[in-house]
Amino acid sequence: MAEVMYICKRTVVSGKPVEPGKHYHLSVLGHRMEKNQARMVYYYRWGRGRGEGEAGEITKRLRESMSEMLTHFPIVTGRLIKNDEGHWMIKCNDAGVRMVEARAKGSVEEWLHSVDREKELKLVHWEDMHSKPYFWSTFYAQITEFEGGGLAIGLSCTHLLADPTCATVFFKAWADTTLAHKMRAPPHFHPLPPRRPGNKIPNHKPYTALIDHYKFLIQNSTAFTHAKHTTVALAFSHHMVNACMGLAQPTSASNKLGPSPFEALAGLFWVCVSKVKGLRNGLVSMSICMDTRKALGLDRGFFGNCMVYNKVNSEDLREHELSQAANAVGEVVAKMDSEGVMDLIEWLDHDDSQSPPLMNNDLICSSLEAVDPYSIKFVEEFEPIRVSYYVEPVFGIGQVFIFPAPPREGPFGRVVMVTLPEDEAVKLCEDELILQFSPTILMGENKNYA
Repeated sequence: MAEVMYICKRTVVSGKPVEPGKHYHLSVLGHRMEKNQARMVYYYRWGRGRGEGEAGEITKRLRESMSEMLTHFPIVTGRLIKNDEGHWMIKCNDAGVRMVEARAKGSVEEWLHSVDREKELKLVHWEDMHSKPYFWSTFYAQITEFEGGGLAIGLSCTHLLADPTCATVFFKAWADTTLAHKMRAPPHFHPLPPRRPGNKIPNHKPYTALIDHYKFLIQNSTAFTHAKHTTVALAFSHHMVNACMGLAQPTSASNKLGPSPFEALAGLFWVCVSKVKGLRNGLVSMSICMDTRKALGLDRGFFGNCMVYNKVNSEDLREHELSQAANAVGEVVAKMDSEGVMDLIEWLDHDDSQSPPLMNNDLICSSLEAVDPYSIKFVEEFEPIRVSYYVEPVFGIGQVFIFPAPPREGPFGRVVMVTLPEDEAVKLCEDELILQFSPTILMGENKNYA
């Protein structure tokens, strides 16, 4: 018997019909992510020894609450069509969301003890866009019940429509509806904000480095390769991250504000991935990916794409020096302010390129600092015990995701998920610089020895 048995696939529609003729135009940031999908898996303990009937009732309850919740997400239950300019848009036609129901052997704890990338992706259903996109669902949910107790809920969506922060908002709305039949933070559907006239700086010079990076991505799209990748997940407690931030602080800059948890960890893994790639001097080419909602004055409820990529300058970094790497990341983060991001959005609005860029050959380091995954409860006494995020497919050097750890790990606690070719992932788990912080290996080649 297979470890995961798929029972059925259903279409869940909203409880109330949407008004006729409603459409949503997707943002220019979304158009550039057409080839990617966001995927996430949340694991929950669910009382041991419960009967099969009760487990089935839980799945039914989740299905019914999704239908209730979808009333507030007409963009999710709609389908893709092209507008007059040839760009994708959503026609709100109540076509629904695909939901897969599955069973897995053993308990959720046993699964997490031996889970790897290949096994985990079996818990989050996805279907590539087919020849008739009007009939293709942009969102998929999968509920997997473990025979020995526990539950995994997977959610996937096209990055054209939503980014990981967005998907987390959708997931929390589903949980809130299940728990209390109402959402604490309803979503907001509106275009990206224009530059405010009063905020225009006289003689403003556009942030050309960010625009040039997107020009390069558009003109030098990388074809997807089927190289065998694996993913390792490491948990860093508050004290571990604090130690990393201290080590990443340049000794010559005692009066300077130190690196943030993201900047310190991004610098750490930039250095360590460069070493496992065989670079003795210098660092691999890296881009960071930031959620720009805060920079644009948007709250977390904004539904759409706000993730922006930017190149980190590595030309002057000749050594595997953590403080230099973290400082380079911090400099790029600081430049991705409201003016810089608006420069990019305005340029994309005027760019007539119809071909969306794929991820380039850089190492992609993504900040998911804005998500709050461990507050998502479908039942009052059960918070997630583990959370994973992916953006598929994997291009270039590899991917790094940095997001909050469970609250028990402290305010600076973070989980880092790294996707690399298999042999490099093994070396990464053995890197002395990472091991000196003693992170817990949640998923990876050397987990049993951590």
